[in-house]
Amino acid sequence: MRFNRSLYTLFAGVVLGFFVAIGHDVLAEKQAPDSALPLEDLRTFTEVFSRIKRDYVEDVDDQTLLRSAIRGMLSGLDPHSAYLDPKEYKDLQAGTSGEFGGLGIEVGMENGFVKVIAPIDDTPASRAGIQAGDLIVRIDGKPVKGMSLSEAVSLMRGKPGTDIDLTLVRDGADQPIEVTITRAVIEVKSVKSRMLEPGFGYVRITNFQSNTGPAARQAIDALKAQSGGDLKGLVLDLRNNPGGVLNAAVEVSDAFLADGRIVYTEGRIDRAEMSFSATPDDVISDAPLVVLVNGGSASASEIVAGALQDHKRAVIMGSQTFGKGSVQTILPLQGGAAVKLTTARYFTPDGRSIQAEGIAPDVELQRLELTAAQDSAMDRVKEADLERHLSNGQSGGEPADGEGTEGTGDDAPLAAEDYALSEALNLLKGLNILRARGQ
Repeated sequence: MRFNRSLYTLFAGVVLGFFVAIGHDVLAEKQAPDSALPLEDLRTFTEVFSRIKRDYVEDVDDQTLLRSAIRGMLSGLDPHSAYLDPKEYKDLQAGTSGEFGGLGIEVGMENGFVKVIAPIDDTPASRAGIQAGDLIVRIDGKPVKGMSLSEAVSLMRGKPGTDIDLTLVRDGADQPIEVTITRAVIEVKSVKSRMLEPGFGYVRITNFQSNTGPAARQAIDALKAQSGGDLKGLVLDLRNNPGGVLNAAVEVSDAFLADGRIVYTEGRIDRAEMSFSATPDDVISDAPLVVLVNGGSASASEIVAGALQDHKRAVIMGSQTFGKGSVQTILPLQGGAAVKLTTARYFTPDGRSIQAEGIAPDVELQRLELTAAQDSAMDRVKEADLERHLSNGQSGGEPADGEGTEGTGDDAPLAAEDYALSEALNLLKGLNILRARGQ
């Protein structure tokens, strides 16, 4: 009994220390009637702990058992709550700053398998053809079933230049897909931009880092300078953007909103309830805005899309987003470890919960790829090609080849390269015409 009592004292101390570390004021703010420690369950725990120490086939140290117990507690909550050992905590911090090692995918857990939320642009994973929604079932031949998310991520990380074999299950594929990827140092540039056509800009945000807000504004300022000080319209591309830092999503939304709420959160404790509002500034002066999303757009991406949709500031185009509308708080622990704990849910300005619902686009696009058709000679015959054709009766003469067909030649390459982006540009042009007419 002395051994059991000492174990109980040890575990009670761990539990109390755990609660003090992650939520001292939580207990102070809300004392539920059943907030007392469950003594009977703790006795069961100490009994199991004792049996493992005494009877397990191999010796296991106390620290390993207690860390496993903490991981077990968190894994039973939701897919995004987890215990982070010191190495995993450092990796997380590196990921939010924009540079880390690995494959370049954002992942979660689904039915015991690792699910790809989104591949990150210009990374080994995206170049290997990894797609949002893929299920990773084996890593270097090892079954993923039974692993925790952190264990699977740890296996996928490794020395840059080394190869890893992944077995994927993909919707629509008859057989599992085998992929070999070479690990690399992932340096993510979160904001990219270019001009699509004179006056129409394009900003791509690959994920939301601590510096994404200022970087997006700088990119838009550069586009405005290229177009003579003003933009006729802008495409904001959030496809396959798995999210990231909440404040960055607020800053990007604020760039296009002059007033009103951007997002708010609700949780069990007062500290989990937050609300963010826009400041009086619209960087593109109310010019038309189209936001591209898809099933790989998650979390912070959905905050931006939801805010701009509710305020009718942008047209959301694409497909239903991922539906991750929960807030994870990183709570550092002693010894360099941390707990990632889900503490609240996100809501759009109109009170819609993003969690497990996602953002439905205003204009839905099917996933299509266009290829150029081979025109026959007859397809290219025009009235001007016919013998003895009438002139148009105007003094300017007849249009030379290519005149009077503005837009038909420029759009085709973009449509073949990126159908959704081509459609977004066409929509922007239409919105710009309506705006010019005051409609």
